[in-house]
Amino acid sequence: MPQIDLPLEELYAYQGRNPRPDDFDAYWNRALEEMRRVDPQITMELAWFQSPIAECFDLWFTGVGGSRLHAKYLRPKHVEGPHPGAVLFHGYSWHSGEWSDKLGLVAEGFSVLALDVRGQGGPSEELGGYRGTTFYGHIIRGVDDPDPDKLLYRQIYLDTAQAAGILMDMPEVDPDRVIASGWSQGGALTLACAALEPRIKMAFPVYPFLCDWKRVWEMDLAKSAYQALRDYFRMFDPRHEREDWFWNKMGYIDIQHLAPRIRAEVVMATGLMDDICPPSTQFAAFNKIQSKKEVVIYPDYTHEGLPGFNDRMLETIRGL
Repeated sequence: MPQIDLPLEELYAYQGRNPRPDDFDAYWNRALEEMRRVDPQITMELAWFQSPIAECFDLWFTGVGGSRLHAKYLRPKHVEGPHPGAVLFHGYSWHSGEWSDKLGLVAEGFSVLALDVRGQGGPSEELGGYRGTTFYGHIIRGVDDPDPDKLLYRQIYLDTAQAAGILMDMPEVDPDRVIASGWSQGGALTLACAALEPRIKMAFPVYPFLCDWKRVWEMDLAKSAYQALRDYFRMFDPRHEREDWFWNKMGYIDIQHLAPRIRAEVVMATGLMDDICPPSTQFAAFNKIQSKKEVVIYPDYTHEGLPGFNDRMLETIRGL
């Protein structure tokens, strides 16, 4: 079998290359405390799109730093009493998708909240407030601010936990039966959400992004979605004199280091020919998950559609 990364048996043992900051746990405990102090000021308005099986709403809430965040919220018309929920996350730079593509979950009796990541392709705001470059690439946004709390993905990860909490607080939703799912960036945000909101029941990340930054660099794959890593060194540290500092700072927002916090059951999907989010970086996170877990392997697939995985997820959560 061809391979672009480590052999499969080594992937299952791989523990990652990017350093973990010494104060990582304190950093995220402080972040969660900040999130809990935010008044979300939730508003819901009937959306232009409606369905015979779902009420559809534009939902807005205030996140950390004051940005107003948008999500699509759909709840089934045919289900009485508290029922399961699903929080969904989209790929890098994209948006929460079509209303209609969530109706399958609604038909199965789930209320669905699909977040628009701040400052990307949907209407969610990103108010900024950090020092340093705002050149292309959210992954390095805020890294040059002296305050590590200004890293943009810190706020984005907190948005995922806040969104899940909002869904769990809906009177129609059973907070003990909420799942999270997403692909690529959405896969990373699925893991972040499950790490920061321990009530998530099941998580379905597909080839998660935002894992093991240094490994991506060492594989010479700092391109496409990871291009900002290459740009940062070329523009702001051309001789790599601050390289150790940089990887340590990025460690605060490395999904692999959040993974041990996850309590949900995790079913991850990975293509072994993925040259966008290399398999080893995904396994760096997967191998640190301490809860029940499984990885579904697609040996010949890269960063693309993975046949049958959505059906597998639906079969798994049916009857939750």
